Amino acid sequence: MRYLDEFRDGAIARSLATQIAERAQPDRSYRLMEFCGGHTHTISRYDLEGLLPANVTLIHGPGCPVCILPVGRVDQAVALSLSHEVILCCYGDVMRVPGSDDTSLIKARSHGADVRIVYSSTDALALAQSMPDRQVVFLAIGFETTAPATAAVVLRAEALGLTNFSVLCYHVLTPPALDALLGPPADPARPMAEIDGFIGPGHVSTVIGAEIYRALLDRHDKPMVVSGFEPIDILQSVAMLLDLLNDDRSEVAIQYRRVVTWAGNRKAQDMLAKVFAVRDAFEWRGLGSLPDSAYRLADRFAHLDAERRFPLPQHTVADNPACECPDILRGTKHPLDCRIFGTACTPETPVGACMVSSEGACAAYYTYGRGREARTAAQ
Repeated sequence: MRYLDEFRDGAIARSLATQIAERAQPDRSYRLMEFCGGHTHTISRYDLEGLLPANVTLIHGPGCPVCILPVGRVDQAVALSLSHEVILCCYGDVMRVPGSDDTSLIKARSHGADVRIVYSSTDALALAQSMPDRQVVFLAIGFETTAPATAAVVLRAEALGLTNFSVLCYHVLTPPALDALLGPPADPARPMAEIDGFIGPGHVSTVIGAEIYRALLDRHDKPMVVSGFEPIDILQSVAMLLDLLNDDRSEVAIQYRRVVTWAGNRKAQDMLAKVFAVRDAFEWRGLGSLPDSAYRLADRFAHLDAERRFPLPQHTVADNPACECPDILRGTKHPLDCRIFGTACTPETPVGACMVSSEGACAAYYTYGRGREARTAAQ
């Protein structure tokens, strides 16, 4: 396959659905988590769940960088934008993520903060170069996919000797989150989903490679298929996962071979190792504080680290009790299980981060799946 249309071909999709139905053993259930929010949107947009047999359930995971950003970190960004006369540059999805006390970056902007949407980290760097009398901060979020771009601008700012540019670094790491999803919950009152296997993140794996998952998933006795993002990719990955589960093999396989390798992008990995250090712990919405699960700037780049340059609040804030986003991110609830889904909480009036982001599960189901019956792990 070389062309996009082939990855969306209905006849091929129906053929794969038939193969999945033939491989699904009727006396067992298959609970498969797609970690990445990009997969969730494809699944919802093309109603791939409707092509699967009843005993194959797709569980939506925490692979949305905006969704997992906890309230306390949103409050940090808001405080930075309001209190330090900086230009805060961020991606558009971040603007409306709710902080505490009904705050957000878009509301901070309405109160006079200079918050600007950028399309890349290089846009923020260019702004700092063009406005040397203003402090410019880039709010860096994302998994390992976007971290190399942040690393590149840090190295460029260092080379240019910029003194008016810094990074507020909230980059998070995929393997520790997978480990947390499969381990005992930190809070017994907030259990994790029962997961039999993973549809693995494609874009993250282009950077870190697929090899990194082997020891982790073997320890938990779970398989993974690293998948592309088109409907045919995902259906083929489901079929491959069923083969692994039926054969009782806790292996990692690559469906997305046109992009992902076992080793990943060594140049990007070297850049990450040069620019970043791993934080001792970082809070994730829904998953709690996870050890070794996020990046900060390495000490040699402390002068470009906004957390060290500006005094910022350090606190943990509970999510809105009406919002089911934390449970949705852990896979224990479906977006359609939320009592405020589509009423008090919509993309125009989001209560939770899962409705804000273009990769959020609630946004996906609001856009594509409101008329469908929820198929949850409990079913």
